[in-house]
Amino acid sequence: MARGFPSLTGVSFAFLPAFQAVGAQFGFSVLLGAELVGGVVAILFGIFYSKVRRLVPPLVTGTVIFTIGVSLYPTAIRYMAGGAGSANFGGVSNWIVGLITFAVVFALANFGKGVLKLGSIFFGIIIGCVIAIPFGMVDGSEVLSAGWFSLPQFMPYAIEFNPAACITLGVVYIMVNVQLIGDLSAASAGSMDRMPTEHEIGGAIKTQGLVSIISSLIGGLPTSAFGQNVGIIVSTKVINKWVFGGAAFVFLAAGLCPKLSALLLMIPQPVIGGATISVFGTITLNGIRILVKDGLTPRACTVFGISVAFGIGIAQVSGSLAGPGMPEWISTIFGTSAITPCAVMAIILNSVLPPEDNTPEQRNLKPLQNGGSSGGEKDES
Repeated sequence: MARGFPSLTGVSFAFLPAFQAVGAQFGFSVLLGAELVGGVVAILFGIFYSKVRRLVPPLVTGTVIFTIGVSLYPTAIRYMAGGAGSANFGGVSNWIVGLITFAVVFALANFGKGVLKLGSIFFGIIIGCVIAIPFGMVDGSEVLSAGWFSLPQFMPYAIEFNPAACITLGVVYIMVNVQLIGDLSAASAGSMDRMPTEHEIGGAIKTQGLVSIISSLIGGLPTSAFGQNVGIIVSTKVINKWVFGGAAFVFLAAGLCPKLSALLLMIPQPVIGGATISVFGTITLNGIRILVKDGLTPRACTVFGISVAFGIGIAQVSGSLAGPGMPEWISTIFGTSAITPCAVMAIILNSVLPPEDNTPEQRNLKPLQNGGSSGGEKDES
């Protein structure tokens, strides 16, 4: 990835529905094989991105970003209510902790100054954890029982290849790459007031594919850009490379030190929900920002409205693509996430609809030329 570009990746929920469906049908070994093939598909997509970039202009990426943000709202509310499967899901104590956390983050982000403003989410999580202690939501027993150091093992599970599983995951990887383009565009537009260059996007996609290949060989799961972090980047405007390096070091340390992992897992679900709900809203608004930069023309409204309707609609109606005669792979790919059908529909509609006359030329958020001054360096001083 280009030097100084703000992005942070990790194991993502974006793959979870498809992985659950494929893993339940074929087993974990086939899942790892499909993950490896998906990584290769991502690398090829990144290599040839300059050839296919016309399929994902700002209209498409803005639509996908909007859908990503809206799709994350139930996740935040689920966290605030206590987390799926919790014994007291929806209880008043969960909402007290979640709403107090949200209030602290909101107050610091909008009325705080300096470090308090920039670290609003961090301080909100700390205060939220303190508030959660009297409610019995913080348990340190797992920290005490966890080990200090653990290295990953090479191929701890057998890797098998199944054509159907590989094709399914290959398609999912392409759609997640479209989501990645949207995440990168939102982070760049919100923090540097420009769209990412072809080199930056292509590098990010290839990096994601390489990480997926390595992850499959050590029994891990694939990564993608964290939509939550896009909102944090946009909210704080902090894009200093040392900040991202420090965050990456925390990820690495948590993976190698089980005690640190257990410490991070102590954060109660309502605290996470209260701290992230405003972040998810920021993602949605950045999708709108990208959409309106060239004007909400009738063509743009058509692409946006229909794509979001298909994406959100299919995701909200469980089993809508799993009826008699419907191929299972259709339900696996398009029926488990709002992002995939939305992205596919946006690409198709944008390709088949004729361009409008007198469309305003793009004046803002233009990519910088490779070799020119990069906005990612402005916070390094």
